[in-house]
Amino acid sequence: MIDGIASQIAGIAQEHRLPPVFPFREAVEADGLMSYATSFTEAQRRAASYVHRLFNGARPGDLSIEQADRFELVVNLKTARTIGLTVSPSILVQADQVIE
Repeated sequence: MIDGIASQIAGIAQEHRLPPVFPFREAVEADGLMSYATSFTEAQRRAASYVHRLFNGARPGDLSIEQADRFELVVNLKTARTIGLTVSPSILVQADQVIE
């Protein structure tokens, strides 16, 4: 679902030569320009850990609140070229993934 909506938003943004930035890696894979966010996979692992502890009898009030400590930067150079944008090499060096 995210891919379809992201593709539509990215398509409209590209028509108007706007840089579509998203909070999800999947949206960048669907032609968004870039994202900087936590990993869905990591968030699901953390959620599974909470569920496991709850099923084993932990009380919700006793569970600590966790904050994401790892963020991913994903850049889509194909989209950048489409809208005529040059991405700084310093950003590319820091990216976790660059889509050519």
